[in-house]
Amino acid sequence: MDQPYDIFVIGGGINGCGIARDAAGRGLSVCLAEQGDLAGATSSASTKLFHGGLRYLEYFEFRLVRHALEERETLLRAMPHISWPMRFVLPLSKDMRFDNSTPTSKILGTVMPWMKGRRPNWLIRLGLFLYDNLGGRKILPGTDSVSLDGTPEGAPLQDRFNKAYEYSDCWVEDARLVVLNARDAETRGARILVGTEVTSATREGDLWRVEMTGPQGTEVVQARALVNAGGPWVADIVRNVARQDSSEGVRLVRGSHIVTRKLFDHDKCYFFQGTDGRIIFAIPYETDYTLIGTTDAEHNDDPRAAECTPEERDYLLDFANEYFKERLSAEDVVWTYSGVRPLYDDGAKSATAATRDYVLSMDDDGAPMLNVFGGKITTYRVLAEDAWAKLAPHFATAKGNWTAGVPLPGGDFPVDGVDALIGQLKTAYPFLNDRWAKRLVRAYGTEAADVLGPAPRAEDLGRDFGASLTEAEVRWLMSREYARYAEDVVWRRSKLGLKLTADQIAALDDYMETAREA
Repeated sequence: MDQPYDIFVIGGGINGCGIARDAAGRGLSVCLAEQGDLAGATSSASTKLFHGGLRYLEYFEFRLVRHALEERETLLRAMPHISWPMRFVLPLSKDMRFDNSTPTSKILGTVMPWMKGRRPNWLIRLGLFLYDNLGGRKILPGTDSVSLDGTPEGAPLQDRFNKAYEYSDCWVEDARLVVLNARDAETRGARILVGTEVTSATREGDLWRVEMTGPQGTEVVQARALVNAGGPWVADIVRNVARQDSSEGVRLVRGSHIVTRKLFDHDKCYFFQGTDGRIIFAIPYETDYTLIGTTDAEHNDDPRAAECTPEERDYLLDFANEYFKERLSAEDVVWTYSGVRPLYDDGAKSATAATRDYVLSMDDDGAPMLNVFGGKITTYRVLAEDAWAKLAPHFATAKGNWTAGVPLPGGDFPVDGVDALIGQLKTAYPFLNDRWAKRLVRAYGTEAADVLGPAPRAEDLGRDFGASLTEAEVRWLMSREYARYAEDVVWRRSKLGLKLTADQIAALDDYMETAREA
């Protein structure tokens, strides 16, 4: 058996890949195993936002919100190709109400009972003031009041909405974030294994003996520390893989989204408050669509089986129809997706009220095991640093914190440099149109030219699979970004599945199967 790894990570979602990158950059030997594809579950099914979580202020989750707000700009600088600022329009209405389980609603119900559960505008403005100032904002503009009468922001909304607040958050390509963290970890020496299931982990003295099964068969390795970042499977790994006793549990909450035809022409997002106390977003998506979500529903089935139910779809449509002039129906939905958020089970009465903060549980009765419960995509880098703080006593020679401000692959350019990069790419490759060039820069940043290689003509990029996806790009995704199947390419490394036909996706899968076997 080879030398033991310092750290073995189970799980290739954002937390697992973020921890692997952090540890590898400290000079530790790291191995990560993911049973399916990177970002194959929760981490590719988010609402695609780096945000502080405005609504979490009503639950007094000030630590979580502050950390998330502090991280927005740190992350924005490190990945300006896959993350960018967005403005959110929050229409005001007297009909908007609290979730009656929030601490804020209970206090207001006691001191202002005549409000009868309504969320007053002054409280929203107070929340936005905190949102602007909790996290040391430097790049993103603060909150403004905007008119909805005769403005682009008001055009798609019902006439009863006259005024709104507008604030800042950030978009992020969630699945690409995971893959880029894995790539950077590998560049720094980590071993990244996809399609590899850890079947058992056993303490042997001061080491873990880890058995796994993957494309190359069964392999056994040793590690000085085990990190369980299994997401929805974190509790199962504790009990059935590592066979450890633990009273801690995970609460599986399903968040579903719908994607509709494009509903408005501007590039701002909407933050809609419901009469039931919940909120949803309506976000410009992949140029030609609008993303609407999310729900919060208890999920008691296999996380792999998560899907947007007809009831959730209709809930989101009805919610949006309270705001948009043009009524939406199921026929307007072009795609749905659903992910299971593995929240720490804190005993909250409802899925909406369950904490979104993370809990790191350390078991060091022998070789250390760190279990990661919960977390938000926005705080993944801080979570990785906090995970290291738990592990640090076992690795005295490792380097200090380093990830803040260090760009991910392709992100080594200024936050406002996307347009310049698109122009440079079109100059170098005159056959690119605006949409194609923008898609490549938004996916690969400064590495877009590496994806295209020396091709003087579009034909030199090889086979055209449709929607500007070429053989050259697929080869890059297979050799550099761990893609194995068509669904990895069209639903996680990109969202080109929205534009490709079933026959085109099947042809891509056939090509990739042949390439894997070559």
